[in-house]
Amino acid sequence: MMGDLLASRFGLDVVKTGMGVGAEVRGIDLRTLDDQQFADLHQAWLDNLVLLVRDQSLSDADLIAFSRRFGDLDLAPIQETGRRFVEGLPELYVVSNVVEGGVPIGSLGNGEAVWHTDMSYVEVPPQASALYALEVPPTGGNTSFVDMYAVYESLPNDLKARIAGRRVKHDGTYNSGGFLRQGVTPSDDPREAPGSLHPLVYTHPETGRPALYLGRRRNAYIDGLNLAASEALLDELWEHVDGDRFGWSHHWRKGDLVLWDNRCTMHRRDAFDPAARRVMHRTQIKGAGRPA
Repeated sequence: MMGDLLASRFGLDVVKTGMGVGAEVRGIDLRTLDDQQFADLHQAWLDNLVLLVRDQSLSDADLIAFSRRFGDLDLAPIQETGRRFVEGLPELYVVSNVVEGGVPIGSLGNGEAVWHTDMSYVEVPPQASALYALEVPPTGGNTSFVDMYAVYESLPNDLKARIAGRRVKHDGTYNSGGFLRQGVTPSDDPREAPGSLHPLVYTHPETGRPALYLGRRRNAYIDGLNLAASEALLDELWEHVDGDRFGWSHHWRKGDLVLWDNRCTMHRRDAFDPAARRVMHRTQIKGAGRPA
């Protein structure tokens, strides 16, 4: 019934996950969407924050072409190990544990990746990320998402008042897999670490809705507070990040594409068997401006 209701609105078969966030769009080929179908897909994405499209057969060029319909693409970030991007395609970031000839073909390995927002440590983070599955392990490696609109809405009013107008420093020392970023010297003091300051409460530029903008916990710092007070307030905020209540965990299949709104979600990954292969290609759509 939910699928039918959403289909009548969008002209697409859009079925909510039934969890705290996300929807699946069924029966489409991302290579052949016309303008109206893409407009419907875009609106479904804004409404549901995360979209899953299964059973795709995308070449690297197809993935780039689909992603560019949302806007200009970021170049793949510098990795701590292995190749930075697919040869000749600097927009494609490889997420993989596979090692060939002694060199990792991608980044993030096979361990757990903590809750994070992609590249929130830069001044203008990407608005969206698209991840396409080429090879998946038989178990593990699930990606979970959490709705940061809902997390903000769940905060007690007194806590909302305490964070109003405050900015948080998003640290750029480590990536979501815990690896030290290339060329960065770690510091024990988050006030001295590299990164960017963004508002703790972020207004989405397309929906106008407020979201809690935490990025990731490690080395974060709330501007204007002493370190102990910052740590205490961050710990209090992170207690409200409830992936069971406000989230959804996706078990990957080959040919899955997942698109998430980087401005109002966080995501994380489960660990998986290091002997199993996992190969994903990711694109990132550039942000239109600094979070505000």
